[in-house]
Amino acid sequence: MTGAAKILVVGPLGVGKTTFIGTVSEIKPLFTEAVMTQAGARVDHDVAGAKTTTTVALDFGRMTLDGELVLYLFGTPGQQRFLPAWKDLAKGALGALCLVDTRDLGAAFDALGNLEDLGLPFAVAVNVFPDSPDHPDQELRAALDLLPDTPLVACDARDHRSSVSALIALVRHLIATALEGPA
Repeated sequence: MTGAAKILVVGPLGVGKTTFIGTVSEIKPLFTEAVMTQAGARVDHDVAGAKTTTTVALDFGRMTLDGELVLYLFGTPGQQRFLPAWKDLAKGALGALCLVDTRDLGAAFDALGNLEDLGLPFAVAVNVFPDSPDHPDQELRAALDLLPDTPLVACDARDHRSSVSALIALVRHLIATALEGPA
């Protein structure tokens, strides 16, 4: 595959979307981080409880795979109240990588539901945190209610190789989905 593709990086608050884009981007990424306010603290919770900033518009990075396919990566805010911006970012996207955290799988349901509502093909990457419980893939698939052909991979958003592997799994899925044609 050659050319360019717009890819969303989605998931709940604090799952590692900004870190992921910063890790893989070959250009200086654009981040729209803002300090979390006291008002937002009542509704915005991350698993670790240590988050002090949050994405308020988007994160942007670029990565070239195999010297031929340029991926333009758009990270979405994790909070459901930013869904209108999320929908705008999804326009023209070929697919999405949804990051999840096994410490709070339920937090991923909004992002996964949004992707399904948009009809956007996606892969799921379990971002492995030091204190994340480890679950067999079959249990994760059941807990997240994933279709059998939805790619499920583990990654560490801080590790370049691991994060690139997650994107490759998504691109392979997008190619397979395109080859299958419309249902």
